[in-house]
Amino acid sequence: MLELQTENRNIFGKKLEPFRKKGKLPAVLYGPKEKARPIFISLKDFKKIWDEAGESTVIQLNLGDTKKEVLIQDVAMDPVKGEPVHVDFYAVLMDKPIKASISLVFEGISPAVKNLGGILIKVMHELEVEALPKNLPHELSVDISALASFENKISAKDIILSKGVKLISNPEETIALIEAPREEEAPASEEKIAFEEIEVVGKKEKEEEEKTEKEAGK
Repeated sequence: MLELQTENRNIFGKKLEPFRKKGKLPAVLYGPKEKARPIFISLKDFKKIWDEAGESTVIQLNLGDTKKEVLIQDVAMDPVKGEPVHVDFYAVLMDKPIKASISLVFEGISPAVKNLGGILIKVMHELEVEALPKNLPHELSVDISALASFENKISAKDIILSKGVKLISNPEETIALIEAPREEEAPASEEKIAFEEIEVVGKKEKEEEEKTEKEAGK
């Protein structure tokens, strides 16, 4: 199990900024049987673990006097730098099922896209499931090779779940489908436009010429 070292924290608000600059990320630990506990973690170590575990894989927090199994519950980001500035950890009970949203990963090649020029439409990007914390999947695979025609679609019930994992999302919810290629209206031919312009100009010149001849013959 991935493990993250922690330090106790009694610094809050604007006073946290100098610590962030030193690579210390403020966080809080809480849960059903856990009093909220402010902590510091290493920004560098957290980013590495977050990338690997996401928000649906249980990790362990080393609190010095004890260790806690947790999920990364929420990550606040700096809108300019794109870096984490605060993290919420949720202490799970390993013997109690919990609900979590699991990311969908689309794999394979759709024959309807490859052979018919169809457009893959991803309707959903995550599914809600329920399982014991240790059984929560990191991600769920969606095999789009089953989409062979424009009539095919993949629903939530089609996703293969491992033993002990229960689908909470609506099983009839569409995850992915294929749309027929959009036919663009062909623009008018430049040659045709040019011909029509010449025809109009020529007609006008002919009318003026006939008018001049009539006036000369008077």
